[in-house]
Amino acid sequence: MGKIPGLTPVSGEGFQFTSGIRRGDFKLLLAESEGIWLSEEIMAKRVAYMGMLTALAFVFSYIESLLPIHLGVPGVKLGLANLVVIIALYMMDARRAFTLSLVRILLSGLTFGNPASMIYSLAGGMLSLVIMIFAKKCKVFSVTGVSILGGVFHNVGQILVAAVVVETASLLYYLPVLVLSGTIAGVMIGILASILIRHLSKGTEGVGHKRE
Repeated sequence: MGKIPGLTPVSGEGFQFTSGIRRGDFKLLLAESEGIWLSEEIMAKRVAYMGMLTALAFVFSYIESLLPIHLGVPGVKLGLANLVVIIALYMMDARRAFTLSLVRILLSGLTFGNPASMIYSLAGGMLSLVIMIFAKKCKVFSVTGVSILGGVFHNVGQILVAAVVVETASLLYYLPVLVLSGTIAGVMIGILASILIRHLSKGTEGVGHKRE
């Protein structure tokens, strides 16, 4: 067994303290060592949890790409992947939610998308996330309310970029329809997210809950 600094083995008596280390200091040393071990365990859990959420978001994005829904504007989707982003925002924090959203968009664009869809997704996804972060911090909106804002501004971000890319403001006529569709999708995603967050909170202690 390795020697512990400041302790000397004594036959039949266990250890005695040397080098001026007091019992209180030794207990503190043990507590710090245990804290380091727990921190590493928590970090491993967070990495695994983040990987799981990223994989789910990627799968939902792929499912969205297979759904035969065309609203006339490239990149506009139902927003299934936003479910995972909302869970990350509430179960972890804004920084991890941002990382997850960005990685998901890039992976989806490179795997089964194209440069145009990636641009639209980045515009909608980032604007949506920023709005949801501020809405959550306001502590006025429920999870469903935050989801509705995210769905609406996701579509708003995409239609604005589309209008700039094709150099025509006529696409803005789609805005009322997209606001409505974003609201409907946001309600459904928000209700589901609320249920999942409530149940996941019971079994994911230590992965970085942020109840701001």
